[in-house]
Amino acid sequence: MSKYKGQDRFLLAIDCIIFGFDGSNIKLLLVHRDIEPEKDKWSLMGGFVHADETPDDAANRILEELTGLKSVYMEQMQAFGALNRDPVERTVSIAYYALIDIHKYEQQLSHKHHAEWFLVGDMPDLIFDHSDMVKMAKKRLQYKAALHPILFQLLPEKFTIPQLQALYEGIYQSKLDDRNFSRKLLSTGLLIKLPEKEKLSSKKGAFYYTLDQSHYMENFHSFLNFIPNPDRFFKD
Repeated sequence: MSKYKGQDRFLLAIDCIIFGFDGSNIKLLLVHRDIEPEKDKWSLMGGFVHADETPDDAANRILEELTGLKSVYMEQMQAFGALNRDPVERTVSIAYYALIDIHKYEQQLSHKHHAEWFLVGDMPDLIFDHSDMVKMAKKRLQYKAALHPILFQLLPEKFTIPQLQALYEGIYQSKLDDRNFSRKLLSTGLLIKLPEKEKLSSKKGAFYYTLDQSHYMENFHSFLNFIPNPDRFFKD
């Protein structure tokens, strides 16, 4: 049997949603689309799955071809298949997302397709349904950040409380009260205070901390206390 009889054929695409943290802000990586329709407009990193590759392989290939980024761990999020999402042909797209440390990938980033980082709250208009993909990816990221230690993977081995607060504020797009955040964070007992300070940001300086990995996984629910209105991230 060579093909299933009586079945329609359509295209399978990939779109990559790459968030990055630069030490102060959460950003979104975008490129210029190089084909019609919507040529030269801002887009997620997208392309079609080849017949001889898996969706995961296609996601890695597409991301590298359009941005130069390699070895980025991406998670499959959801398929987007509205009938009219692509005006040229019926196309179903599988969206992948990731959160990376921007500084670790600075040397890899290629500007062949005008790859550029945008603040999440200040991104330009995107093609097709890409804005819907980003919106869903943000919510998925917020949910995951509440339950897993992924945010700490973006911080250096030693970090300050203001650095961690900036990361949480970027993920949840909410301003957190400085004193409350510090108090709740220290009350978890999950941080180890170091004797040295970071003095570039202020004359007084801020003490460095490191994460107590031995207790994090058993007490990570303590971090839900930092999230504004956490219930909204746990609804179906």
